[in-house]
Amino acid sequence: MDLWIATGNKGKLEEYKLTLNKYPTVRLFSQADLPSFTPRPENGATFLDNARIKTKSVKAMKAAEYVLGEDSGLEVEGLNNLPGVHSARYAGPHARDSENVAKLLKMMQIRNVATRAAQFKCTTVVYTPENEEWIFESVMKGTISPKVSGLMGFGYDPVFIPEGETQTLAELGPGYKIQKSHRALALNQFINKLKEKNPEIFS
Repeated sequence: MDLWIATGNKGKLEEYKLTLNKYPTVRLFSQADLPSFTPRPENGATFLDNARIKTKSVKAMKAAEYVLGEDSGLEVEGLNNLPGVHSARYAGPHARDSENVAKLLKMMQIRNVATRAAQFKCTTVVYTPENEEWIFESVMKGTISPKVSGLMGFGYDPVFIPEGETQTLAELGPGYKIQKSHRALALNQFINKLKEKNPEIFS
């Protein structure tokens, strides 16, 4: 089967590839493989809104295929769950990951937050060839490190310490993320549902 991933984020796409490579019958494509594709603005109020925007934009060009899109972000308890849906553009519409991380640490310092508790949240939307909508949601709880640590990963990985760990995601690396991250958990929910619906794909 062909599975189209509605993302322009190379880090996210690589995580999907690492997980799905063990299924040789699943051929992975992304919106980068579509000629003259123009992403729609992600202006939804929720992760689900944005996930639908991404998925529908690719589904419009690949109506007969499975299309998967997700929106995810960091919710920091001491910042009233910010940056949330604005995680990718917390420091501005074209902010780099390092700028978003720097702003996050600065805001936590300015507000002198009492707790560093946080969670990554992911909402994944899949449209089937029959145009059914499947929704999968998951979280990964943890805390925000007071300093940047680690060189792997992307986004807020250098300051997020998963629950039960002492290192950031950027230190733990991709092998950890494809097992336990919010995105991995949602992807596994999709894989399990796909196995129920089409077991021959994985036989």
